[in-house]
Amino acid sequence: MNRAHKAHGARRRLVLSTVLSTAVAGALGTLALPAAAQSGYPNKPIRLVVPFAAGGTTDLSARLVAEFAGRELGQTIVVDNKGGAGGSIGMEQVARSAPDGYTIGMATVSTHGSNPAVYPKLGYDPIKDFAPVTNVVAIPSIFAVHPSVPAKTMQEFVALAKANPGKYTFASPGAGSLGHVNIENFMTLAKIDLLHVPYKGAGLALNDAVAGQVNAITDNLSTTLPHVKAGRLRALALLGAQRSPQLPNVPTYAELGYKDMGEGGWFGIVAPAGTPQPIIDKLNAAIHKAMQQPEFKRRVDESGGTLMPTTPDQFKAQIQQALTRYARVAKAANIKLD
Repeated sequence: MNRAHKAHGARRRLVLSTVLSTAVAGALGTLALPAAAQSGYPNKPIRLVVPFAAGGTTDLSARLVAEFAGRELGQTIVVDNKGGAGGSIGMEQVARSAPDGYTIGMATVSTHGSNPAVYPKLGYDPIKDFAPVTNVVAIPSIFAVHPSVPAKTMQEFVALAKANPGKYTFASPGAGSLGHVNIENFMTLAKIDLLHVPYKGAGLALNDAVAGQVNAITDNLSTTLPHVKAGRLRALALLGAQRSPQLPNVPTYAELGYKDMGEGGWFGIVAPAGTPQPIIDKLNAAIHKAMQQPEFKRRVDESGGTLMPTTPDQFKAQIQQALTRYARVAKAANIKLD
């Protein structure tokens, strides 16, 4: 082989080596971009979608997270209320958002438990479409009756209902709502028959329960408590993990023998599926630090809630438990909505 040919081969190897090195460096640089973006997260405001109207329990819980976790992250968390279809519209928006940590959602037992059980055409999958971040707060609900109902305890009410099938009415925020599904579950467990009266919203249902237009209602502790304390409603059972300090004499469903009622409502944070784990971990840590603040704890206590910090995996397990429970209830009560 002559010198010219050898020189040409050397030059060719050098060019090829340079091209390969550039390609590898480019590929590594591309791979490093998401990591760099994650390390600087968040560098702009975060949108927290609340799938219900402003002023409700979900909204109040979300605003606590936005205020205190925003401080921990050094960025504004903007609450965006997207109500409708029992929370399904807002949750679908979260599921369809970019998995970059800048859109997160407030998940509830309704959006990730009862809705998937009763709506066969739901626009999202509660497991596949979301990355759980953390549960935040558990808020119990109360089963209460109008004082005109001649029952001072749940045992007495069940006896009345068994003696008079279909006579006593219960209000819910709407067909397929969490309140409706919970009472359907209770009717199955207690082997009683109550007449369901659906309303267009929890406020209207509560107003008619207080007025005596319906005999019973189940609603969040925070909204029902003032009426119980004023004697306008009589609380018979609490759906929660433990008794409430505000109503120490009201037993939980589990104490009454109805363990399959579950442990009440919860409100937690989810992100779109595919959100990088470092972002999930950073959100989890910031929210947990926020929950340790005395003012955060005080406001949760005032609402009758209990702090529920979890790992992402623990929250995923809680979601799965809710799905399993309400799928069973919907099947037993034959609740299916379009």
